[in-house]
Amino acid sequence: MKNEQLPKRRKIRLSQYDYSSNGLYFITICTKNRKRLLSEIQLDTATIPQPPKIMLTIYGRLVEDSILRMETFYPEVRILNYVVMPNHVHLLLFLYSDKDKKSPSVSQIIQQFKGAVTKQAGFPIWQSRFYDHVVRLEKDLQDIVTYIENNPARWAEDEYF
Repeated sequence: MKNEQLPKRRKIRLSQYDYSSNGLYFITICTKNRKRLLSEIQLDTATIPQPPKIMLTIYGRLVEDSILRMETFYPEVRILNYVVMPNHVHLLLFLYSDKDKKSPSVSQIIQQFKGAVTKQAGFPIWQSRFYDHVVRLEKDLQDIVTYIENNPARWAEDEYF
């Protein structure tokens, strides 16, 4: 098959944007074929509603451990918020460095994260790409934090539930 016959992938990154620059990034990484490998969401059906419980699987624990260790591998990174859903992960990542040292790019950080989890799991669990949103406005930040925190409660409404 010639390259002309292959479908062209749509570019999902901002052109001309330096993804190693200081800033906030909202990241979503999905499991391969959206398989529910990472957690189970237990929704409360009691009269007095309780927040949903996230029960991590063995793979979900690998993911969470890798998220928590990310700052050790990359001192320029702070994970401000995250959630491990059954078939995806949301991260709110703060990237910063001083002017003397160039930070790794968001793609490098996520590639290392996905590779570490895959190596520990023993099989590929991730889709090849990931979604990112460069957070530029305070309102965006507030909306993203709310979205991450409320994501488990909306699991039953998820199109891949």
